[in-house]
Amino acid sequence: MTATPAPKPRRLRRAVIALVTLGVLGAGGWFVWNRYFAPPDEMARYQFATVTRGDIEDVVTATGTLQPRDYVDVGAQVSGQLKKIHVEVGSEVKAGELLAEIDPVVLQSRVDATRAQLRNLRAQLMDREASRTLAEVQVKRQRNLMAEDATTRESLQNAEAALQSAQAQVEAIKAQIDQTESNLRADEANLNYARIYAPMSGTVVSITARQGQTLIASQQAPVILRVADLSTMTVQTQVSEADVSRLRLGMDAYFTILGGEGRRWEGKLRKIEPTPVVQNNVVLFNALFDVANPNQALMTQMTAQVFFVVAAAKDTLLVPMSALAAGRSGRAERVKTAATGGDARPSGAPGAGSPGGDAPRGAEPKKGAGGAPRTVTVKVAPAEGPLQDRQVEIGVRSRIQAQVLSGLEEGERIVSGMATADKGGNGSAPRRTPRI
Repeated sequence: MTATPAPKPRRLRRAVIALVTLGVLGAGGWFVWNRYFAPPDEMARYQFATVTRGDIEDVVTATGTLQPRDYVDVGAQVSGQLKKIHVEVGSEVKAGELLAEIDPVVLQSRVDATRAQLRNLRAQLMDREASRTLAEVQVKRQRNLMAEDATTRESLQNAEAALQSAQAQVEAIKAQIDQTESNLRADEANLNYARIYAPMSGTVVSITARQGQTLIASQQAPVILRVADLSTMTVQTQVSEADVSRLRLGMDAYFTILGGEGRRWEGKLRKIEPTPVVQNNVVLFNALFDVANPNQALMTQMTAQVFFVVAAAKDTLLVPMSALAAGRSGRAERVKTAATGGDARPSGAPGAGSPGGDAPRGAEPKKGAGGAPRTVTVKVAPAEGPLQDRQVEIGVRSRIQAQVLSGLEEGERIVSGMATADKGGNGSAPRRTPRI
């Protein structure tokens, strides 16, 4: 009787199960080792950025409005009904061009009455001059008779008094004529003021009066319209008291407008008004600069986003500001570790194993604000090996980038922050104890 062999499929199934079990155990052991027992990867703790090349600006930002640099509010110097307005908003006018007319009937009547009064006074002057001539003849006759002792001294004295009276009457009439001529000139000027002319060449940007409206100019000249020269615009910005100290006259400035598709209009700071404007307990100072507007693309009361250029650099090496903060935080971590008797610097880094050996470079002396150079320490990731601390000279700084003057090359990788898992910790990922 022959023995029957064990079925091959059963042995094959056991071998497969054994291999799968060994694979699962091996993968689990590798995961547990890397998760809980393997030394942490130093590079995985950080985020990195690359040194790039580009342009940078350190700017003071503000919001402003556009106004014509040169404009005139044209008003009425005389009272009356606004009879005719010869222009409309947007009209181009030349200096001396007729803009509006006030009803001249009352003013013309005053001129006519003054002229009639002047003619009357001139007629009276002729009469007084004739009386003076007669008095002069009588005085001459009395003097001749007195020389021949043919008249009395009283008659001569009466003749001389009559001459003096006639002379005084002539002078009085002349004074009245001068006064009336002065009044006539004023009345004629008022009559001319009924026709309002453009005081300058420009564009009519607003009309505040309406045809047929009665204008009263006895206390304050009513404004009829505004003529402005739109070829040059003034940008009036309000800068906070925290930033106004960074401004200086003549510095470059530019602005953009809504709908301007990123176009820049450039100018130079012309004036900083010393008197502040307080809005909601915020102290603001007006800063003004002018821009050319030959095509009149800029209009009155447009809102401008203004940038005052404190410092700028073109085609230079740039690093993110977070890299400078990462260098400072890394030094703080090393100092804290050294104080407890350890050293948190990676092996091979300058000064490793010597507590406090990095203190001179970590001092980061400042040489000024704005675009003034200063020295900082950053962490550099070489192609091979651990991270290295390196002193870098920084120039122009903005809110997001800084200019590198020396110490780094384009394309080098530097630490820009901690990895997501390390944020909020002490710089190293916490290890959890494996469960048995």
